[in-house]
Amino acid sequence: MISFDLTEEQAMIRESLQAFARDELAPGARTIDEAGAIPEAIIAKGWEFGLIAASIPEEFGGGGAERSCITNAVALEALGAGCASQAVAIMAPGQFANALIDFGTDEQKAAYLPKFCGEKPFVCSVALHESQFGFAPEAQRTTATRNGNGWVLKGEKRLVPLGKDAEHFLVFAAEDGHAGIDKVSAFIVPRDAEGLGVANESGTQGLKPLAKAKLSLESVQLPGSARLGGDNAIDIGHLINQARIGAAALAVGLSRQATDFAIPYAKERVAFGEAIGKKQSIAFMLADMHIECETMRWMVWKAASLLEHRDPEASKASILAQDYVRRKAVKIADDALQIFGGHGFIRDLPLEMWLRNARTLTILDGLVSV
Repeated sequence: MISFDLTEEQAMIRESLQAFARDELAPGARTIDEAGAIPEAIIAKGWEFGLIAASIPEEFGGGGAERSCITNAVALEALGAGCASQAVAIMAPGQFANALIDFGTDEQKAAYLPKFCGEKPFVCSVALHESQFGFAPEAQRTTATRNGNGWVLKGEKRLVPLGKDAEHFLVFAAEDGHAGIDKVSAFIVPRDAEGLGVANESGTQGLKPLAKAKLSLESVQLPGSARLGGDNAIDIGHLINQARIGAAALAVGLSRQATDFAIPYAKERVAFGEAIGKKQSIAFMLADMHIECETMRWMVWKAASLLEHRDPEASKASILAQDYVRRKAVKIADDALQIFGGHGFIRDLPLEMWLRNARTLTILDGLVSV
C-alpha cells in the first residue's frame, strides 16, 4: 500500500512552519527584497525552531532524532511558501550539517556538529555551483590534487549562499582533475585558509536579499582530514541529489503561494460583467496550477523517500523531480502574474518577485538540501 500521509510529528512541523512563514516571513518579503538584505533577527527566529539541530546525534548536543529527507522536504516547502530568500538563509547551513551526519568522520562530527546546536546560528555554506556554461554538479572544474598527506584546491565557486559571513565552506572539487561523479569529493575549508578569496557577487535576478559570494581558490592547501569522510569513500551523488530535491521543495512552496494568491483575486475581479475566474481560460489555468502543485509535491516526496532509504532509483527520481519542478514552477509563477494582468508587474504586489525567485531557484545548485 502506498501512502502519502505525514506522521503526526511531520504534520506538527509543517503546521508550525506554515504559521511562521505566514506570520513572520511573508509580511516582510517585499521590504527585504527591496533592501537586498535579510535581517539577522529573522534568521535567529528561524534558528530557534531547531530544524538542523534536531537530527544531530545527542552525543554532539543535538536532539538525536532520526534524520529524514521527507521531513526536511516538508519543512522547506512550508518555509518556501513564506519567502524563498529567507527560507534559504535559515536552512542553507543544514547542507553542511547533513553532509557531516551522513558521511563525516568521528573527528569531523565532533569538531563541527556541536556548533549547530547553540543558541546563535552557525553560519557555514556549501560551495557547489560554478560559472561555466551548462554547469552540472557532476562536472566540477575546481580541482583537488594530492600533496603528500594533504590536498591542494584550485578553482572558482560562484553564487555561494551566505558566503559573505560563512565561517567554513564545504567545497566540491574533482580529485586530480578527473571527470565523473565518482571522482568528485567535498572538502571542509575554513574561511581563513591561505589562498582562499571571498568576494560578494554582483547580484542576481531573484533571491536578491540572500547574500551570495564568489570563492577563488588559489592553491589552497588542506590537511588530509579536511576531505569529507577522510579516506573513506562517500556517495557524492547522494549529496547532490539532496541539494536537487531541497531546491525543488522550496519551489513547490513558492508555487503554492502564487496559486493561493491568485485564486481569491480571480473570484473577485470582475470583467465584462462576471468574475474572471468563471471564464474558461482563467478557470483552466488555475486548475492546472493546482494540479501541478500537487504533482510536484508528490514527485519531491517520492524522491526524498527514495533518498532517505538509499534506494538505487533515488538519483533517477531526483533528476526527474528536479526537471519537472524547474519547468512547472516558473510557469505557475508566470501564470499567476498573468491572471493579475498589468497589476502583476507592479512592485506593490509580490508576483513579479515570485517569478524572479522561481527562475533563480530552478537554475541555482547547492542552496539547501533535504
